[in-house]
Amino acid sequence: MNNRLFDDFNDVSAKQWKQKIQFDLKGADYNDTLVWNTDEDIAVKPFYHADDFKELPEISNTETTQWKICQSIFVSNAEKANTKAIDAIECGSDSIKFVLPHANISLKNLLKSIDLNKTSLHLELQFVSDDFISKLSSLDSKSIFVHTDIIGNLAKSGNWYNNLNEDFNQFEDILKSTKSFTVNTSLYQNAGATMVQQLAYSLAHANEYLNHLDNSVITRQTKQSLQLTFNVSIGTNYFFEIAKLRALRLLWKTLASEYQVNTDCHILATPTKRNKTLYDYNTNMLRTTTECMSAILGGANTICNLPYDAIYHKSNAFGVRIARNQLLILKHESYFNKVDNPCDGTYYIETLTQQLAEKVLNLFKDIETNGGFLKQLKNGTIQRKIKESAQKEQTAFNNGDEILLGTNKYPNPNDKIKDDLELYPFVKTKPRKTLIEPIIEHRLSGPLEQKRLKNEQ
Repeated sequence: MNNRLFDDFNDVSAKQWKQKIQFDLKGADYNDTLVWNTDEDIAVKPFYHADDFKELPEISNTETTQWKICQSIFVSNAEKANTKAIDAIECGSDSIKFVLPHANISLKNLLKSIDLNKTSLHLELQFVSDDFISKLSSLDSKSIFVHTDIIGNLAKSGNWYNNLNEDFNQFEDILKSTKSFTVNTSLYQNAGATMVQQLAYSLAHANEYLNHLDNSVITRQTKQSLQLTFNVSIGTNYFFEIAKLRALRLLWKTLASEYQVNTDCHILATPTKRNKTLYDYNTNMLRTTTECMSAILGGANTICNLPYDAIYHKSNAFGVRIARNQLLILKHESYFNKVDNPCDGTYYIETLTQQLAEKVLNLFKDIETNGGFLKQLKNGTIQRKIKESAQKEQTAFNNGDEILLGTNKYPNPNDKIKDDLELYPFVKTKPRKTLIEPIIEHRLSGPLEQKRLKNEQ
């Protein structure tokens, strides 16, 4: 069929569309009525057009068809964690993330019977250890990602594992053996940072590592083969979250090329905890579904879903199975693995991607001009900016402008949760001496839920 379907129709310019909309508004102002501004100071228009682009954006190099379903497993016992991993793989997971709290874990027992040619593996290290490095060096597989983030630990806990010099020395040793490391951007999202802040802090965070490696003894060949993983949390602002991941890849490519390191990155995405609730908790499944959809369409390599009851229940078979099945349905029944770059050419998302990237780059340059990420962490600038953004969002939630259904909108007064709590779902305060003020994660509904729990009969 050689005839084009719309050859009989004339092209309609963006100006003509706007004139038609203005006419239909019957005197109302176009900008005041239909254009709204986000917390990122991005003006969202009612329509987008090819005329908005001087030239069409480049084609993405992601492969959405290849995204993997991941299950996170905390390792308190190697044999039990291995059993859970084998079960997850048999039930459809093609990636496993082991969270390792200490170095005294047998990798042999942990990885027993796991085919690393078929299953990609993520090892999240909550420590740095010379003894563990030799164990890692014995793992010869391109499908293993070792997550080491000493700066992320500093930002979250307020302290280095040991001290700055020792941590970076051990970080270098791990890097030589594994050729992989992580930037944990989830912390910034869960603490209440805006998208621009999340991406800018992530880029500045990564830049601290690149600056260090640029002055280290690590060979140029090793630098070019480094595999950086961004551990990202995804919220429910559907199209913006898609654009956020696309902008992250674009920004990393720009930064990495300046240091002549691998310009590709691995994105491991997890739904945010910030909007999850205790009451009407089944709505958490709806939230995580759209968040996983954003992650897939945004080009995340690996999706690790958050169980609907993760904030108040210990890990349990039902919650884990539901979380995994959400991803299985998206992949095998909703066909979210059939197109490599489904968002390429969508004028709205392409425009959001460009606008986010530009604003992030400006903030990143400001951070670097003022001493860099570590310096601004030390003097509390990063923490203060995140607190300001979090408080603004909290005020919007308290006023009903930011809505969480079942919590501050249409709550069920008969809903009870107190007797079902297995985990403390609020911020724990543990006074201790720290080098810097730690960045603390907060859920929006926390203060409201605390009041409701006190009033439960």
